[in-house]
Amino acid sequence: MAFLSDIFSRVGRVARGQANAGVDALEDANFEATVRQTVADMKTELNNVVRASAMAMSNYNSLQAEYDKYVRQSQEWKDRAGMALDAGNEDLAKKALAKKAECDTQVNSMKTAVDNAQATSEKLKQQVGDLKRKIDDGERTAGTLVARKNAAVAQRKVSEAMAGVGSADNAFAQLNRFEQTVSKEEATAKAFDQLASAGTDNDLEKEFAQLGTHGGVDSELAALKAERQQKNAIPPPYIPKELPSPGGGLSSSTRAGEKAEA
Repeated sequence: MAFLSDIFSRVGRVARGQANAGVDALEDANFEATVRQTVADMKTELNNVVRASAMAMSNYNSLQAEYDKYVRQSQEWKDRAGMALDAGNEDLAKKALAKKAECDTQVNSMKTAVDNAQATSEKLKQQVGDLKRKIDDGERTAGTLVARKNAAVAQRKVSEAMAGVGSADNAFAQLNRFEQTVSKEEATAKAFDQLASAGTDNDLEKEFAQLGTHGGVDSELAALKAERQQKNAIPPPYIPKELPSPGGGLSSSTRAGEKAEA
């Protein structure tokens, strides 16, 4: 029996787990509606509390009105007893005071009930006010939660699309598959082209063409070196055409040349 009880307990736990998982998935799929309904349920609860509070406050108001009536009647009978004494009628004054005593008895018996009803009424009013403020905060929180949820879902979808891990018909993933297919076809075509040209004279032609290319590069490099050396060569020193005469002046030929230039 203990074995069967354990089996039934485990099966029940699995069933409850599946039910909770299903409810969680359903709530997640209808997040905004669920949040809004939660706020609506809070408002319904508020209405129930308000109705209960109204009944309690109505009871207090009735008790308070009854209590005030007996307090007022007690004062009235006291005033009448005074009037009877002023008129010299003590018997009538005693009757009035007896009525006052009855009113005072009612006042004393209702005092505790009125005080309790008043305390309950004040507490309920405070609780209703607190609940209203919580519902207002809940409505604002619900709006914020819905906005955050929608933003998170949108961000997740964009990230999945960019990463290509979204749904099976993701357009970005489809384009990637197309590109892979084309690249594979190009690689296959290149492989067949390489196989087709293997062992032909084209390979020799390529080798000779490469030799010619290397020779041309070497020639251009030698020419560039010679040009650079020529530019960087030191110019020869300046040598005048005629040396100065021993007397410190120019020779006659030099002076003649200067006159001719003038």
